[in-house]
Amino acid sequence: MSRPLLFLDPDSDLSLQEQVRRKLVEAAYAGAFPPGKRLPSSRGLATQLGVARITVTLAYQKLLDEGFFVSRERSGIYVDHDMLRGLTAVQSVAGRREPAPSSPWGARFKSSEGDEPVARRSPNWRQYPYPFIDGLFDASLFPVSEWREASRQALALADISQWSMDGGDADDPMLIEEIRTKVLPRRGIQARPDEILITVGAQQALALISQMLVDRTSVVAVENPGYPDLRRLFMDRGARLVHQPVDDEGMVVDRRLDDCDLVYVTPSHQFPTGVMMTQARREALLKKASARDLIIVEDDFACETNYLDEACPALRSLDRDDRVIYVAGFSKVLGPGLRLGFMVASADVIAEARRLRHLAVRHPPLNNQRTAAHFLAMGHYDATMMRLGRLFRERRTALRDALNHYLQNAVAIAPLRGGATYWVRGPDHLDVEVFAAEAERRGVLIEPVGPYFADSKAPRNIFRLGVTSLPLDRIRQGVAALADLMRDLPGTAHAFPDTASAHLVGAALQTAMSGAVLLCKTVYGDPCTIELLPNGRMSGRAGYANEDCDEGRWWVEGDFWCRQWSRWSYGETSRLMTTITGDRIGWFDAGGRLVDSAVIRRADLS
Repeated sequence: MSRPLLFLDPDSDLSLQEQVRRKLVEAAYAGAFPPGKRLPSSRGLATQLGVARITVTLAYQKLLDEGFFVSRERSGIYVDHDMLRGLTAVQSVAGRREPAPSSPWGARFKSSEGDEPVARRSPNWRQYPYPFIDGLFDASLFPVSEWREASRQALALADISQWSMDGGDADDPMLIEEIRTKVLPRRGIQARPDEILITVGAQQALALISQMLVDRTSVVAVENPGYPDLRRLFMDRGARLVHQPVDDEGMVVDRRLDDCDLVYVTPSHQFPTGVMMTQARREALLKKASARDLIIVEDDFACETNYLDEACPALRSLDRDDRVIYVAGFSKVLGPGLRLGFMVASADVIAEARRLRHLAVRHPPLNNQRTAAHFLAMGHYDATMMRLGRLFRERRTALRDALNHYLQNAVAIAPLRGGATYWVRGPDHLDVEVFAAEAERRGVLIEPVGPYFADSKAPRNIFRLGVTSLPLDRIRQGVAALADLMRDLPGTAHAFPDTASAHLVGAALQTAMSGAVLLCKTVYGDPCTIELLPNGRMSGRAGYANEDCDEGRWWVEGDFWCRQWSRWSYGETSRLMTTITGDRIGWFDAGGRLVDSAVIRRADLS
């Protein structure tokens, strides 16, 4: 008797028994066991697959218990074709469906794609060694054991009896209470249960708000740069958009908001710049909203960043006129699979949003809601967020230090208050699209910022680097790869006025450096002063309050000036060729490429 070929995956996370069971089901659906055809014996199939006979026997027994297989006395085991009859009929009548050469559906679509730029992310980003993509998370961050514990609680009989019943449009009361008493107080928000609605991620909350409050008569202010999908959402509703600029204090509040109906803002961690809106700017926005009768949609999309540093209170917590609708989700570490978000607003707004939600999904799955409720109740959520805050703080510092070490002379970043991403400005001539494409070929993923701008004025030399998607020990190597690429690309070499061939050597180099004071800027814009003592010691002070200090030593080896810090530059020895022109000093590597520069002064000059 011929037998269907079944293959097991030696790298699968599934047990052998589960693999055998699934392969048998797949074979049955594929028609490998037609009516009247007996399945292979457990001994024969075990021999074919190279597994123990008991493994196949247990898989057969499970499928018999479920009624997928039937046993006939003195005959053997067969597929119960009552389960497959409808499927078989469809396959035999319809056959294989070929794609139509052209489709008329596009002309019927009522929504418009328009020319709005799209920020796309590769689905295989985890396969790259250095994915500096903010908002994507490496697998090590997921709280596996804690989530399993919460899931087990949600699968207790008492819990199942609650979430498995049709409760209409109501959300899980336990989750509502956990959000109300544990999550919202961290943002300074007080809310009643009827002022909270659970959504399928924060994106559904934004869609419901757009459906409720935006139409062709609406004027909506959005941040520029800002969230492209949100712009598209409002554009599909026919709204006229006001692209409001963002500066170092957050969204600019000025007369351009006067004629708006609604303002969308990400104050806690502006997307995509990472800027935190200052308290003064928050108060100005609320004052403007009150004076001009505006509705504010506050998107607290990166909630885990609230655990990084001291966070400002949410706009909703400062609102005295009930003009702010607060939207948030659970940590994005959980988000891709969980997809639970929530909105907080007046009871009237929540009631209308619930009515609209009913037309689409009724409510997010109640079993997921109950699992999330237990996750919060057992303290796992706060513990996870604190752990993420610590890890992101370490990674953020590592990225800053790596940029300062490898690209100090080529890029600049703004000081970061909270968040886990840097907005990086490269040399003026850098074409970041070309740079990003070549970086990807070298295993490094970065984000050009063009899609986040609503017009063609996006700077060509700016990109984003995030630290949520790769572990700490890969950050330095990734930045080193970017530095190599930046030096290799045409037009990106930073030439010093004098070439490295005219560098100082020997006694002349020793004399020039002994007692010198070097003045420079870090890659994040802080002032830095380095004193080179005649005895070969050196001291460094960085920051506006000299808060970052280090000690080290320097010496001369033939053509090279050498330095080694205790902590800075990873405590490693650098061997550099040196040129001095006027009050400018430049350091070059052995290949003649400029790696650093500073202002040089003598110690006796103030």
